[in-house]
Amino acid sequence: MMSPAIAASSFSVLGQDYSLAGRSVHPSASPPRRFYKSHKISRGSRKFNVLNCVATPPAETKAYTTKVYRNANMEKLRAGYLFPEIARRRAAHITKYPDAQVISLGIGDTTEPIPEVITSSMAMKAHALSTVEGYSGYGAEQGDKQLRASIASTYYCDLGIKEDDIFVSDGAKCDISRLQLLFGANVKIAVQDPSYPAYVDSSVIMGQTGLFQKDFEKYGNIEYMRCTPENDFFPNLSTVSRPDIIFFCSPNNPTGSAASRDQLTKLVQFAREIGSIIIYDSAYAMYISDDSPRTIFEIPGAKEVALEISSFSKYAGFTGVRLGWTVVPKELLFSDGFPVAKDFNRIVSTSFNGASNVVQAGGLACLSPEGLRAMKDVVSFYQENTNILVDTFTSLGFNVYGGSNAPYVWVHFPGRSSWEVFAEILEKTHLVTTPGSGFGPGGEGFIRISAFSHRENVLEASRRLKHLFK
Repeated sequence: MMSPAIAASSFSVLGQDYSLAGRSVHPSASPPRRFYKSHKISRGSRKFNVLNCVATPPAETKAYTTKVYRNANMEKLRAGYLFPEIARRRAAHITKYPDAQVISLGIGDTTEPIPEVITSSMAMKAHALSTVEGYSGYGAEQGDKQLRASIASTYYCDLGIKEDDIFVSDGAKCDISRLQLLFGANVKIAVQDPSYPAYVDSSVIMGQTGLFQKDFEKYGNIEYMRCTPENDFFPNLSTVSRPDIIFFCSPNNPTGSAASRDQLTKLVQFAREIGSIIIYDSAYAMYISDDSPRTIFEIPGAKEVALEISSFSKYAGFTGVRLGWTVVPKELLFSDGFPVAKDFNRIVSTSFNGASNVVQAGGLACLSPEGLRAMKDVVSFYQENTNILVDTFTSLGFNVYGGSNAPYVWVHFPGRSSWEVFAEILEKTHLVTTPGSGFGPGGEGFIRISAFSHRENVLEASRRLKHLFK
């Protein structure tokens, strides 16, 4: 009796058994589409033609596509934005080790509760919206007038920055993209190398760059200003070809280095000489513990060549709440004499309806005397975390940078791939860090460690790192 599974490649001829590679098909299965293929086989001097039944795969269903072309600039981007890629690898690690206590010291997301003086103010504003007297709809796209005045008096007192120079937003990262929209596709940017990846990726999307050059780990038409321990993390400006826009972050993410007054004076003079505009990112200014400038506008002449972005994210725990600001001085002019602030105002008015009125109430509370004290306590907490991490890596014999003026520790692993070190630390200690090469070619061989974590996690991370690298 024949077996219920019929092997199409097995058969007998003249009492001899023969076999060809084939697939067994069960009679109960739906019959596949078939065609017959001829095979020549031989037995001694005798030859036979044998027909073998071959199943063909079902025809592929083609997805419907529109006639709209993809933005070609998106195709230039590398596989994924750094921080979502880290999150993906973290998720994969948790799947592999479901019982592991994974500690994240990678993405710079705050962990400590927002001070109650701030949340209570937001709660009161939210409750007021449920009353006729307290309801408000659209606000000014530039931000609440009182909040803008408070930012000016708190952070730019005696520096000539006024309330109407300030544009309140939903965060510094969002303003980076709006500024790219402001300056358009026909500009060349310069960035510190390494630097926060949003500067480069937004430039690519805007169409300002050439293709990614894999041999150099760089995009064409971007000026990468190398910042290393050897040059005190400040670029040699004499080697920089003229950019239109200079992105400069101090204290720097990822290196944690804060530019000195002398260094920023050189940067402003350089911009004035070549006619560039500096986009100065001061999102970590409250972490400065020495006499380094907390704003670019402390430098004489900066208002003619610079604008500044900043944020409440790392001061008040607003990473998810979203509130920041951009300062565009009236003195900052395009080559034809037109004020940059007027065009930025048009961009903001067109693409943005203003920050949440509830969140802006929280911003006002941040800048009250009690709120400022509360934010300083939050910053001090993370600074203590940073000290623990610096001491840990220093005790293990590593060269450690940053930490004193920023919530990031920049650790050197000479001769090693930063993604390789990232993978080793994750696999062996269940700690998430950030590979330095994700911040640009100048970050290769380094790992960034974030101090944004609960104290018990930082202490546990220190213990695991000492066990790994002892």
